[in-house]
Amino acid sequence: MNCPTNPTVSILKEKETDSTNNRLAQLCDRENIKEFTTLLVDKQTAGKGQRGNSWESAPGMNLTFSTVLYPSALKAREQFTLSMLIALSVYDTLSTYAEGFSIKWPNDIYWKDKKICGILIENELEGTYLLRCIAGIGVNINQEHFVSPAPNPVSLKQILGRKTDKQEVLEGILKRLFSYYIPLISQKPNIKETIHSDYLNAQYRHKGMYPYRDENGEFKASLETIEPDGHLLLRDENGMLRKYAFKEVQYII
Repeated sequence: MNCPTNPTVSILKEKETDSTNNRLAQLCDRENIKEFTTLLVDKQTAGKGQRGNSWESAPGMNLTFSTVLYPSALKAREQFTLSMLIALSVYDTLSTYAEGFSIKWPNDIYWKDKKICGILIENELEGTYLLRCIAGIGVNINQEHFVSPAPNPVSLKQILGRKTDKQEVLEGILKRLFSYYIPLISQKPNIKETIHSDYLNAQYRHKGMYPYRDENGEFKASLETIEPDGHLLLRDENGMLRKYAFKEVQYII
């Protein structure tokens, strides 16, 4: 996709906060914070991940930031489109550094079987429309040693064998975010279909049979599709189609 002229982005920097999502939400509630304002911190004391998990990040080594969007033209039922384009923005950026990246449903970024990025999206609704979206993104850039119980972290330095400029990665992510988001808000023809197609093509375990676990136990299945509203469709070894919402199924890695 061609990237339009980048909007003006205000970068707020703080040494430490509990969670960039929490802090940016507080600023938005108190001040007139413009769209695309991005809060970048060196250290999170309570970084949030999906499923209520924490996000480990050594101070100053990685990218930990949140960006605010005001997608008032989007209906609440379209909010997964935002999740897809935000994940794609990170995936597309990291893919310029090495091969092997993918998006693990709904929006983790993986390199092979290891997690390099977590994304937490918190939306506010007004009636049937989206009022505000705060996207918190944590990307492992230059950290080499991980001490949390997370089973499979990896950093860009471990992949490339060298340090990477964090600012360069941030700029790449924001640039690609604009390239998806602005056409979406402008209602460019077929943009939703393009985002959905790009997201599907970037999926972790895109082809083949792999193990999963749901409330009934373990099974093997292949990825059938991911619906525009975010439901995951798997086809098991018996040919049966299984449909899941977030948190209803786990990948076995």
